Amino acid sequence: MSKIVFFDIDGTLLNDEKEICETTKIAIQKLKENDVHVAIATGRAPFMIKPLLDELGIDTYVTYNGQYVVHNGKAVFRNPIKKELLQKLEEEAAKNAHPMVFMDHLDMKANIELHDHINDSFASLKMNAPSFDEKYYHDRDIYQALLFFDRKEDEKFRYRDDFNECHFIRWHDYSVDILPAGGSKAKGIEKLLEVLEIDKENAYAFGDATNDLEMIAFVGTGVAMGNAMPEVKKIANYVTKSNNDKGIYHGVKELGLID
Repeated sequence: MSKIVFFDIDGTLLNDEKEICETTKIAIQKLKENDVHVAIATGRAPFMIKPLLDELGIDTYVTYNGQYVVHNGKAVFRNPIKKELLQKLEEEAAKNAHPMVFMDHLDMKANIELHDHINDSFASLKMNAPSFDEKYYHDRDIYQALLFFDRKEDEKFRYRDDFNECHFIRWHDYSVDILPAGGSKAKGIEKLLEVLEIDKENAYAFGDATNDLEMIAFVGTGVAMGNAMPEVKKIANYVTKSNNDKGIYHGVKELGLID
């Protein structure tokens, strides 16, 4: 009976220094030796995670919070945002002086050259801010957009009310992910499980943040990291140790996936 484990990246696979602990590498290797499928489920883009995929020897992943799914190096599910919707969103954001970033499976571009909110958000991921191209989304499929405004202003601006074709997920004090409505890590996982013919009861997921809520609730066994947000811990089947304290190794061992 095939099993699969999905790992979020930031706050889960990576410690607070954005590094992979040695115990995490050992856990993933043991999972493979036990014929357990190992996959990534992240809000990040495919091009952002290639070094990590190469280091861990993983070729199955759910990216953009479920909008672009790959198995054995081949895209098995794509769910881009409608062009006309992106245009309306950008027009509304411009009225509020809120910059945006547009992301396809190969790259990402900002619609403004320099902005502190963009720089601060990407610095938290230890990444450089994207370069400028105001027309990037015009001639390619965009799987995720980022909208930048202060968390304190969430109640002031009505993006969620005015754009109900979109799903908004805040991941940083200054940044919100924008996905097609109905899009989530859970949806991407569901599509991948169909391809692999694995029942969701044999699927496990590890996460820590609000963009992990749907997948934690969807799979057979949802695991919250010890450092996870309270709302994630509340719905998880199991809470492991933190991302800085062998949380992955401890979790897969306690669940009987490795010895």
